[in-house]
Amino acid sequence: MAIGWTLHGDGKTLAPGEVVAPNERLSWGRTVGLGAQHVVAMFGATFVFPLIMGLNPQLAILMSGVATICFLLIVNGKVPSYLGTSASFVGGVAAIRAQGGSSAQVTGSILVAGAVLALVGVIIHFAGSRVIYKVLPPAVTGAVVMLIGFNLAPVVANIYWPQDQWIGLIVMTAVIAMSVGLRGFAGRISIFLGLVIGFVLSWLFDKGFGQITSYDAAAGKITTHWRVNLDNVVSSNTHWFGFPPKSDTAAGIVGYHLPEFKWAFVLLVLPAVIALVAENTGHVKAVAEMTRTDLDPMMGRAIAADGFGTVLASAVGGSPTTTYAENIGVMAATRVYSTAAYFVAAAVAILFGFSPKFGALVSATPGGVLGGITVVLYGMIGLLGAKIWTENRVDFGNPINLVPLAAGIIIAIGDVSLKITDTFTLSGIAFGTIVTILAYHLAHALAPEHLREAADHGQSIDEGPSLVLNDPGMYVEGDDDGRHRE
Repeated sequence: MAIGWTLHGDGKTLAPGEVVAPNERLSWGRTVGLGAQHVVAMFGATFVFPLIMGLNPQLAILMSGVATICFLLIVNGKVPSYLGTSASFVGGVAAIRAQGGSSAQVTGSILVAGAVLALVGVIIHFAGSRVIYKVLPPAVTGAVVMLIGFNLAPVVANIYWPQDQWIGLIVMTAVIAMSVGLRGFAGRISIFLGLVIGFVLSWLFDKGFGQITSYDAAAGKITTHWRVNLDNVVSSNTHWFGFPPKSDTAAGIVGYHLPEFKWAFVLLVLPAVIALVAENTGHVKAVAEMTRTDLDPMMGRAIAADGFGTVLASAVGGSPTTTYAENIGVMAATRVYSTAAYFVAAAVAILFGFSPKFGALVSATPGGVLGGITVVLYGMIGLLGAKIWTENRVDFGNPINLVPLAAGIIIAIGDVSLKITDTFTLSGIAFGTIVTILAYHLAHALAPEHLREAADHGQSIDEGPSLVLNDPGMYVEGDDDGRHRE
């Protein structure tokens, strides 16, 4: 792609109904300002999720900027988007951590998932998106996204919330209130604002109430400690400019490192690929609608570019990436879709990534604050699955959709396990995803033709088969004359 943009009009104003196309830009002053807005939009989630996954937030910010530049080049500048940290991997990473997995094993598993995502993108590019829709219809995709989010409920209950329940409750309430009470751009960054409010409140609570005795995630047990610990921030060893730290397990430092591969852990994060395919597809469709251009030919490239970004970031110990709805919201509000603004945002992110002081400040986020944020975020991830269902008119009166998806979701949420050998066990998200996909296609293959057609075309079955408990057999179909047949 040739780096260059055409100046839109006078570079200062937009007439009613006008938009700035991806290959255009406003004046450089305004473009820098728009780039700064994109940084703020992606900022909160991009460093919150690495914290939750136990990875380095400074490195995540740095690599998000690098990955964004690579993404823009791969899609030939036709899909304006920012690659921030993906939430889809949080559930799988939590499962890896619960089984004693190291940060190197986490990033190694993510790297493999990123490579698979890139391969899926290449397949879509050459074969068309219909291939993916055939294997992963909306019913299945929604279920996988839902089970990834809801599987995380015990992580909130057992790790984050106990660290400071009152701060968690206040932050949760503030995020909910701001997300619906604030208008425009401020409402879109309610998670980031909630983190700032929680940080300040935790500091005030330390001053007013002293230390807290609660679960300390760093120590792995209940201790008496300050909510906010800024020792690393003010330390003379923490410089304003420099590379992110190198991982030091003995010192408890997570920074840049080489990935390590354990295939049992890879299975725990692979379901995130399904979520990312759905997420990227939705984002490309949204941008296409807003820019009034056909971006279907770019769908495979965008998915492959996201996979490449994840591989690149995790190869040095960074966090997985995905296109960000927050930044799409900024474009919708400003009607400026210029990729120049995204190059600016990526450059700013890279500069932040070279500030150890910034990384130390982010890493000092109190556990109680993360508790309040994760309650909302994890639930939102789960409910995005329901959003996929409603937008695609998935009918749960059809047993093809109802029965197999119900089984997969409960297996994931309940962390049900299946012991294959003494050293290999499927459980939680991985087991639930496999059951969801395979059982759905089994049900689809065994079902009568009219049920398959209804499931394939999102049709509702007004008087069709339903789950009955008192009659013999599982499915009954009502005829117009009132007779029933099995």
